[in-house]
Amino acid sequence: MAAGASTDLRREGGGRSFMLFVYLGLHLGAIAIFWVEVRLVDLILAFVLLQVRGFCVSGGYHRLLAHHSYCTSRLMRFLLSAGACTALRGGPLWWVALHRFHHRHSDTERDTFSPAKGFWWSYAGWLVSGRYDQTDYNQVRDLARAPELCWLNRWWLLPALLLAAAVLLLGGWTTFLVAFCLSSVLLFHSMAALDSLNHYIGRRRYDTGDDSRNNFVLALITLGEGWHNNHHHYQSAANSGFFWWEVDGTYTLLRLLSWFGLVWNLRKPTPAILRRNLLRRRPSSSRSEEPSLRRTA
Repeated sequence: MAAGASTDLRREGGGRSFMLFVYLGLHLGAIAIFWVEVRLVDLILAFVLLQVRGFCVSGGYHRLLAHHSYCTSRLMRFLLSAGACTALRGGPLWWVALHRFHHRHSDTERDTFSPAKGFWWSYAGWLVSGRYDQTDYNQVRDLARAPELCWLNRWWLLPALLLAAAVLLLGGWTTFLVAFCLSSVLLFHSMAALDSLNHYIGRRRYDTGDDSRNNFVLALITLGEGWHNNHHHYQSAANSGFFWWEVDGTYTLLRLLSWFGLVWNLRKPTPAILRRNLLRRRPSSSRSEEPSLRRTA
């Protein structure tokens, strides 16, 4: 991966060029549902797998591992990371290292996902190019102290294989095509849309020194990850949706887990942080998107 002068690089965790064939196979499987009899239970399972795996990436990889926006047990951290592996976007340390690198070099030539390199490159080209198949352990020294995360980073395909096998054995080929292949394809494209559109389409509330934007539609389909300008403004927040009208499914689920004591110390931006670095609109422009900064999520 393009991580500057980093020296601790190991080929594990994701970004392999052979994954192109895996993604193509999943797409073919999803297309094949038009030639089978789809049952309601298969669609329900597909929706559940889509949401659970999406939450594990958003709440596990992103808000927990990358930004330490809340606390949880070691076991819960491992389970969230293993669940995120089933999304087939690489292992935990690899993913977090790339994400932290993105924040440090957002919208510059060094940014892996920058739309400036072309839409298709930011959408998925970088992922299947084979150029980012190494984990930069210098970016994730805090996480590398956990042997279970290092093991998961090396064997990140195993959870996905186990999930695929379980779906196939429990429901047969039709369930496999719908519940696993279709949900995997939808998850793939929702995360690809985040990589390519979060810095391209939407509105900017805060001056973050980059082109990060808030996008309501992306937030709806990615459990709140579309509030990207908010996130770049205050990366340590467990809630990317800062205000009550900003739907953030990941934060809602984290709050639910906190009621059962499975997570705790969810960090939120203070009123001072919410007012800091606001972009001021010209008098002739439309009304500000924030009617009140006192109502937080």
